[in-house]
Amino acid sequence: MNYYKRAIEYILPYKGSIALGIFFNILYAVFNIFAMLGFIPVLNILFDKKTDVIYAEPIYSGDVTTLATYGKDSFNYFIQQLEADRGPEYVLLLTCIMFISMFLFRNVFSYFSEFYLTYSRTGVSRDFRSQLHSKILELPVAFFSDTRKGDVFARITSDVGEIEGNILNSLIDIIRSPIVIILTMGYLLYSNFELTVFTLIVFPVMGTLISIIGKSLKKDTGEAQNELGKLYSYVDETLVGLKVIKIFNASDQIRNRFDNTLNTIRHLSLRLFKKKALASPVSELLGATTIGMIVYFGGKLALQGNGLSGAEFIVYISLFYTILDPLKRLSNSISNFQKGEVSAKRVFEILDADYQLKEISNAVEINEFKDKIEFRNISFGYEDRKILENFSLVIPKGQSVALVGQSGSGKSTIANLITRFYDVQSGEILIDGINIKNLKLSSYRQLFGLVTQDNILFNDSIANNIALGNLSAGKERVESAARIANAHDFIAELPMGYETGIGEAGGKLSGGQKQRLSIARAVLKNPPVMILDEATSALDTESERFVQDALEKMMQNRTSLVIAHRLSTIQKADTIVVMERGKIVEQGTHTDLYENDGVYRKLVDLQNFE
Repeated sequence: MNYYKRAIEYILPYKGSIALGIFFNILYAVFNIFAMLGFIPVLNILFDKKTDVIYAEPIYSGDVTTLATYGKDSFNYFIQQLEADRGPEYVLLLTCIMFISMFLFRNVFSYFSEFYLTYSRTGVSRDFRSQLHSKILELPVAFFSDTRKGDVFARITSDVGEIEGNILNSLIDIIRSPIVIILTMGYLLYSNFELTVFTLIVFPVMGTLISIIGKSLKKDTGEAQNELGKLYSYVDETLVGLKVIKIFNASDQIRNRFDNTLNTIRHLSLRLFKKKALASPVSELLGATTIGMIVYFGGKLALQGNGLSGAEFIVYISLFYTILDPLKRLSNSISNFQKGEVSAKRVFEILDADYQLKEISNAVEINEFKDKIEFRNISFGYEDRKILENFSLVIPKGQSVALVGQSGSGKSTIANLITRFYDVQSGEILIDGINIKNLKLSSYRQLFGLVTQDNILFNDSIANNIALGNLSAGKERVESAARIANAHDFIAELPMGYETGIGEAGGKLSGGQKQRLSIARAVLKNPPVMILDEATSALDTESERFVQDALEKMMQNRTSLVIAHRLSTIQKADTIVVMERGKIVEQGTHTDLYENDGVYRKLVDLQNFE
């Protein structure tokens, strides 16, 4: 698959700005030629050589093929008359002013050409990053279980940058360079056909050598981008786990891992640079060779009486030299396409990711929860590890159901399945008798609130964190939700109150404060079903008391699924489900289970002993 062709398709919405860029580029090429031609009279004066005498003002015959000759003769006649009337010094001044003016317009048109082409290029980069971010939001949690966050970060930053720098820039060069080359070469062929044909011999050689170098860049580029993804992951892990690294004196270990990856990237970058650096010297050498051949061959023709005048020959060399840079750019763009295709492939791997959680074509909207949620003989596992097998459970509306058990018993998996972060592998989950796979995800998830032990907050104000997904909520609703979550008092003491920024991942707040903000966020959403996944497990006793009180307020008259490690927090649940290895071993109220003297009692006694 030609990924660079797919990347180029992203530029189609900007065809208007590309057309303007091409138009101004044509004007740039035309004024570049005129600027050079306008300098011929200056050179003739300096060489003390008169322009060929034209006795009468030229008359255009109407034949298109003679238009160039008519223009040249008219200009020479004008200079000849001006020199006769005002003298050579005036002609010298006027032509120098014309030369400067032509270069002024040439550079103005060059700027506009670059501006409009860059506008489209940066627009494509924005579109790529926007689509990647949207895709990340669409992909299920399961996708990122096997994908490094740093690698995803590398694709949305450096890989898109590589696409812009190599494929899109190369595309612009492919658009711009031929225009300059064709127009300039057209004049050179008109000026001296035999000399120009001779100079074209070296062009295929230049392009072939550059493309050979470019093809070898592809493999090393892919390896370097993969290593860069590892690097970003290591930085992320270092920032998240800095406290653990320091307390375990693991700085050297983490540093060595990071440095090893850095050295690998450096090694691959050096290999890339050595290969890429060959392109420019080869082009320069071939360009110098071409100029030398032109001077020799052109001089030989002049000596034989078939060549250009001295002034015309200097302008010819200057014009030819101006096409060497676009020619080099055109050649380099071919090799850059090879390099950029690797990054395009990595970007499209994310954009083309086929995720499992798909809505059926006739998915049903659901706006309320009326009766019950039922797990019916569900099974689920990660790769070769079975987590749940033939699991069945009913959660009636308005009741609180708690899941308890040892780590790995499948409690959190139940929460992931009911919210459809993952799909069951067999069996079905029903809400009001409807399989959740037949419901629209957006409306189904609107029924749920979630509070986890991870305290997932964003680097924004307290008010925006509480109103996440509902920014139209007014100040009164935000404050009311904070009061229910026992968060209003500490918020009011902050310097800017609800507009206080909480820092990266809520780093400016304590664990209890972050948890109460998470609860306030869930309260504001006011969903019919609340899921609490170890919501108090990471808190100290005092913070737990505040949070537990907030949770009890929030769960009043609400259906809730509570996953708890601290059994003291779920004694008021309507039903407690005890799990072992993905199966239910006991089920009932706290009193009934404790009196049965089974697994639940052992867990309670063990925690009380602790």
